[in-house]
Amino acid sequence: MRFYDHRQAGEELAARLVEWAADGDLTNALVLALPRGGVPVAAEVARALRVPLDVIVARKIGAPGSPEVGIGAIAGEDPPVYDTQALHMLGLTEDDLAADVARERAELHRREDLYRRGRPAPDVEGRTVILIDDGLATGVTARAALRRLRTGRPARLVLAVPVCAPEAAETIKEDADDVVCLHRPSSFRSVGEWYEEFAQVSDDEVISTLRSPGLGQVPKSSLSP
Repeated sequence: MRFYDHRQAGEELAARLVEWAADGDLTNALVLALPRGGVPVAAEVARALRVPLDVIVARKIGAPGSPEVGIGAIAGEDPPVYDTQALHMLGLTEDDLAADVARERAELHRREDLYRRGRPAPDVEGRTVILIDDGLATGVTARAALRRLRTGRPARLVLAVPVCAPEAAETIKEDADDVVCLHRPSSFRSVGEWYEEFAQVSDDEVISTLRSPGLGQVPKSSLSP
C-alpha cells in the first residue's frame, strides 16, 4: 500500500478517523499537525472532522553524519527526548549533542514565529487533541510533541498517521491515549518510500494551509512557555 501524495494520504486517514470518531463528541476537539509534512495530511482530517487546525513545532535531532536518522527531538522549551538505545549503540551522550540541540531549538523558534505570526500556541486543556504527521519512523519527534502537549492537560491525546514502523507505533503508545495508523508495513526504511510523490512541503504551503477557509485556529495557549 502506497499513497500518491500527502493529500491522498490525508483523505484516507480522514476517512478512518471519521469512523473512529463516529460515537464520540468532537465539539471540543482540534487537529494539530507536525510541520511541515504533517500539515497537508492534517488539513484533510480537519476538514473531514470539521474541527480547527493548528500546528505544534517539534524538531528532530539527527545522528551525526546521518541527520535524517532521528535519535532525539525537542518541542517547545522542554528537555530533549532521546532514543536511549540509539545513543548507546552510537556511543553518544546527551552532552555530545548539545550543539545540535541548540541549533534545532533556534530553528524551532524560527518556524513557530513564521507560522504563528504572533498567535499564541493552541489551548489544549480539556480537549480531544489529534496529532498528525505524514508518517512515523522512529517516533521520537512525535513523542516529543506528545509529551509537550500532555503538559497542557488535554482530555484525550491521539496520534494519527498514514504509515508507521510497527515497533515505533508500539513504543509511542506510552505517550498517546490512542494511536491510529493506516499501514504498518513489516519492512520499513523511511516514510518517503510509502509515497509515490513525496515532495518537500514548503513554509509558504504551511502558512497558506493554516489560513485556508474553514481551518480556523484555536485560541490562547494553556502550555507553559
